[in-house]
Amino acid sequence: MKHTLSVLVEDRPGVLARVASLLARRGFNIHSLAVGPTAEPGMSRMTIVVDAPELEQVKKQLHKLVNVVRITELDPATALEREIMLVRVAAPAGKRGEVLEIASIFKATAVDVGPSSMCFQISGTPAKINDFLDLVRPYGIVDLVKSGRIAMAREQKTKPGRLRAVN
Repeated sequence: MKHTLSVLVEDRPGVLARVASLLARRGFNIHSLAVGPTAEPGMSRMTIVVDAPELEQVKKQLHKLVNVVRITELDPATALEREIMLVRVAAPAGKRGEVLEIASIFKATAVDVGPSSMCFQISGTPAKINDFLDLVRPYGIVDLVKSGRIAMAREQKTKPGRLRAVN
């Protein structure tokens, strides 16, 4: 089963290698891994999508690493998840209008046009990216690259009628 982990780590050399190595040694398959800075100086956030039947084991192993500060499992139903993809689609002159129409529906942007293909940039939820791919696949995928998934928890909403007065 795939799980999405948000891992706050110290921004130090070798942390990414240690995390990836730990997961590989334990036989967990990493489907996606993205790392970037956070609002807090000196900290980075790793978003890891891992295939692990026993997630508690993954979390326990990660907590043992010195530079790991906090691990949060994100619920796919409530998390904000995004990916970005560049995809080159076969698009001879007679089919370009159809391909552009599909791209327009998904708000994909043409970033390169060649004699026999078009390259699109698209960002959104993993489901949106996969739906776009399913629709352009019949035209022929020439090349494809996706970023790792980035994700964060949604802000908790307060329930109506439960607002507290501030003195």
